[in-house]
Amino acid sequence: MPGEVIDRPNPEPLPSQLPDDVLNLAVQLEKTTLPEDVNEALKQFRRAACYIAAAMIFLKDNVFLERDLTFDDVKPRLLGHWGTCPGLTLVYSHLNYIIRKHDLTMIYVVGPGHGAPAILASLWLEGSMGKFMPEYSRTRQGLHNLITKFSVTGGPPSHINAETPGAIHEGGELGYALAVSFGAVMDKPDLIVTCVVGDGEAESGPTATAWHAYKYIDPAESGAVIPIVHVNGFKISERTIYGCMDDKEICSLFTGYGYQVRFVEDLEDIDADLGNSLEWAVAEICKIQKAARSGKPMLKPRWPVLIMRTPKGWSGPKKVDGEFIEGSFRAHQVPLMKAKTDENHLKDLQTWLKSYGPEELFNEDGIPNDKILSIIPQDPSKILGQVKETYDPYSPIMVPDWKDFGIEKGDEHSCMKACGELMDKTFQENPHTIRIFSPDELVSNKLDAVFNHTGRNFQWDQFSRTQGGRVIEILSEHCCQGFMQGYTLTGRTAVFPSYESFLGIIHTMMVQYAKFGKMAAEVPWRKPISSINYIETSTWTRQEHNGFSHQNPSFIGAVLNLKPSFARVYLPPDANCFLSTLAHCLRSRSYVNLMVGSKQPSPVFLSVDEAERHCRAGASAWQFCSADRGRNPDVVLVGVGAELTFEVVKAAELLRDLAPSLRVRVVNVTDLMVLGTEGLHPHALTDDAFDALFTKDRHIHFNYHGYETELGGLLFGRPNTRRVSIASYAEEGTTTTPFDMMLLNGVSRYHVAEMAVSAAAKVNDEVGLRLVETVAEIKHKVRKVREFIEQHGKDPGNTYDMPKFEGLGVGTGEGGLSGGGVLYEG
Repeated sequence: MPGEVIDRPNPEPLPSQLPDDVLNLAVQLEKTTLPEDVNEALKQFRRAACYIAAAMIFLKDNVFLERDLTFDDVKPRLLGHWGTCPGLTLVYSHLNYIIRKHDLTMIYVVGPGHGAPAILASLWLEGSMGKFMPEYSRTRQGLHNLITKFSVTGGPPSHINAETPGAIHEGGELGYALAVSFGAVMDKPDLIVTCVVGDGEAESGPTATAWHAYKYIDPAESGAVIPIVHVNGFKISERTIYGCMDDKEICSLFTGYGYQVRFVEDLEDIDADLGNSLEWAVAEICKIQKAARSGKPMLKPRWPVLIMRTPKGWSGPKKVDGEFIEGSFRAHQVPLMKAKTDENHLKDLQTWLKSYGPEELFNEDGIPNDKILSIIPQDPSKILGQVKETYDPYSPIMVPDWKDFGIEKGDEHSCMKACGELMDKTFQENPHTIRIFSPDELVSNKLDAVFNHTGRNFQWDQFSRTQGGRVIEILSEHCCQGFMQGYTLTGRTAVFPSYESFLGIIHTMMVQYAKFGKMAAEVPWRKPISSINYIETSTWTRQEHNGFSHQNPSFIGAVLNLKPSFARVYLPPDANCFLSTLAHCLRSRSYVNLMVGSKQPSPVFLSVDEAERHCRAGASAWQFCSADRGRNPDVVLVGVGAELTFEVVKAAELLRDLAPSLRVRVVNVTDLMVLGTEGLHPHALTDDAFDALFTKDRHIHFNYHGYETELGGLLFGRPNTRRVSIASYAEEGTTTTPFDMMLLNGVSRYHVAEMAVSAAAKVNDEVGLRLVETVAEIKHKVRKVREFIEQHGKDPGNTYDMPKFEGLGVGTGEGGLSGGGVLYEG
């Protein structure tokens, strides 16, 4: 019946309609029995890891079962996920063996992030927990601490995170493991990442697209990924899609993706099956890499993928209270939820734990026996939890002097074109340690100068394959983010440029990464890494032929909501400021940097030296367009964002004719974080510095690129904020002209000028005397411009003329005010 719950373990998949010969596509190996000592060592490692994992979920005492369990031995809150653990420890044991056998460098990325008990148990067995956290040493007391502190206050959490040795992937990031793995092996020719993808995770969109990621791996310059799809049939309370597919269907799917498929499903001799399969996978990788590195690359090589079928919760309780546990969704989390209060559950728990024979696995000092230790790599640098790329990988890059690419003050130039030139030189000087990950937007965003000395690394394109390339372009923001995470966490530097409106797609990925970074900063043995760097362009202010759907600056708010010690948001007003900011961000470490800029030509207000001083301060008064160089203003006009600042400067120009007695101070903010309440962000201006720049009592009008609530939140704790008004993106737009977008959202020069005279009229009698007629004249100008746009379908010809101020840019820095701007210090 539709919707019927099938109450039996591992129900058979429905028969497919595919022909039987489809399975001929799967790799068939002659199964070689493993040496007896190896076979026994693998089994004992797995028994020990499963015992520890299960004990971690349940026990707060009696961790070696030296007496019968009592209710007092059971934790008051049972937290953890058991169902995936047996499969993860199975893989872990075999990775140890193959690393030791072939002297491989390998990282283990675990998609089922809540399988932390399995990974922590394996890390304890190999000594990695004790290396980084002595309280979990490979001793009797160390194991007691690990088991009893798991998922309690002050102990390891129930998911893999930055506190987990060897981890480069946050356990909460369901769907991203595969993309992170491929990012990690780029430019690491000797690295193999084994990535377990759970069959629940395989249902996610990011995972589905990431199966194509190997098509961006040039085997001549990069390492390889061994994906293992762990098909145990169930997620929290439902069958999985993959669990309902038979071998023919799965084989067809992955053959279509371009992989060689090998099934691991012989439960009678799973060690021989998995051992042989991993040997085959490594051999295939070596074959592909050897061909590429000898100058005779394979065209469209077919990389290996393993499909591993084991029961969910394998080796755990078979039945509890008359319901199947092993091989069902009930094994997903805690199989014996009443072990603290129910005698039968407690008895079942003791029977389960004793089935692993802990007395055979640990000596009286709590140390694992020699058989278990025999498969762990002897070279500490090869042990999965101690690979240097996972905790101390940073390779600094040589950032060229951005001033060499500076633009003459008073010219017009695209911020993105200037940045493309800087990135081109950066690629030349760092041929193996920096990449761009971007959707198909680099040329549109005018960053195409990066292609002067490199190309797109797309291996299935006959025109670019086997040529390497610093640029990865794929129309999946999820993949770009995952690649960047893996690449950055293993020590390199990355930039992610995108249309502004679409970075929101990876909002939660960025947040999860930032959480990993926060915890990493609190772990003494993890060293700083490069920042992740976003460039937003094709913004709502210059949407060109795109409409309302392409107008969304909300990613700014997403970054602002991060922990202040990690969040950095920059809105450089011109090309020189953007060059300075980009160079800084490339050198910075351990931040989330967001740079928002214009791709269309716009005025260059500041010389390179002025831009450097301005960016160092984060904000300053622009004396060249302020009345009387900004002294004793009636009103302060603030531009935040390139186009929004241009409108402020044009408003100041307009006011010289409309209200010559109005004293205006123009301020630009390039580092958004300087506006935050004193003490809440490292860049925040002190209250004294804030008052010096914005005055103590005059009206302040912000023309802001993002959403009003974001800026309002930053300013909330500042004194006397009732004098602040904010104009910003107001969710108004369509396919129209750039200046009409300014008008629609109330951020045009005319709106700024009207706000200025209205505010100044309260403190300047002469401005107040002419307020009504001045406002009327401004509204008349707006009406005439709108009529022109509607009639001609374009903006008036003088809309983007350079503002006419004597000595444009002169004095900024010398007369500009700062106080706490620390851009170059972090």
